[in-house]
Amino acid sequence: MATQGRPLTPEFQRAIVLLKDYFDRTKDDVREQGCPSTERTANALGVGIATVKRVMAAYNRSPDVLDRSEPMHRGRPPRVLADSLQTMTRDYVRQANQEGSHLTLEMFTEHLKQEGCEANCSVRTLGRALDRWGCTFGKGTRSQHLKEKDHVVAARQRDLRAKRANRQGDAVLRPEVYLDESYVNKNHSNDFIWYSDEDGPWVQKPTGKGERLLIMHAMTKRGWIPGAKLTLKSTRKTGDYHGQMHHDLFTTWFTKQLLPNIPEHALIIMDNAPYHNALSQHSAPTATGKKEEIRSWFTKNGMPIRDDCLKAE
Repeated sequence: MATQGRPLTPEFQRAIVLLKDYFDRTKDDVREQGCPSTERTANALGVGIATVKRVMAAYNRSPDVLDRSEPMHRGRPPRVLADSLQTMTRDYVRQANQEGSHLTLEMFTEHLKQEGCEANCSVRTLGRALDRWGCTFGKGTRSQHLKEKDHVVAARQRDLRAKRANRQGDAVLRPEVYLDESYVNKNHSNDFIWYSDEDGPWVQKPTGKGERLLIMHAMTKRGWIPGAKLTLKSTRKTGDYHGQMHHDLFTTWFTKQLLPNIPEHALIIMDNAPYHNALSQHSAPTATGKKEEIRSWFTKNGMPIRDDCLKAE
């Protein structure tokens, strides 16, 4: 291989030094001069005999192997999509999910072209790269956070309007009382503790979650309301705790424990749980009521009704 006019690489310069040192050391050694050329080349360059044979075999098959500027990669070939694109990829996927846009591999390929990161690969290779970067192709969950019913929007506005009217700067006209319900397991505790290395992490406490306890309480800006806490055992350990609550229990707690312990004319704030609402005895009947009850309510309120009217009428 001619090297005149070309800059010598560090590897080529090192080979020259090794050969010159080898010939200086073995010029008077008869045993070394009698060795085969393959072994003498390996000894001169400090490599194995198998390496010399492998290089010579590749040269004999294709002499232009020495003119290659890049070395051949052994083992697994490099990936088409570099891992440096991982952050940009995940940001693009998150943005598409938040905007509710339908995202496909073809759309992602166009996005790579726009970002100047076009890769010459198939969509299957792109899909494997997305899977390697923590993305999954599956059925998305639909959400309708912005499509609320009109009566929900109106109820929220009435609630906010009442709160603003009750507050004048830092002062409030009527004391605000917040109430809610929740539950806790009897054996609920933090599992991380301090313990002695000699004794080990054994803790003298019951195993399992234990009984489910339902809790009802109320508070003001100053803290918990004395005497308003109610704790009772749940008859079920599965399902939502709301299934254990009912209107009669809430009404009893509300009238006997909450009202006597809060100031008069207090503004009570609670959520719209089913057991917080009940129809009055004077309320209009619902469609699930009996026909005679509906007819009786119309007659009691002085509304004329025919005897042959159907329930739907």
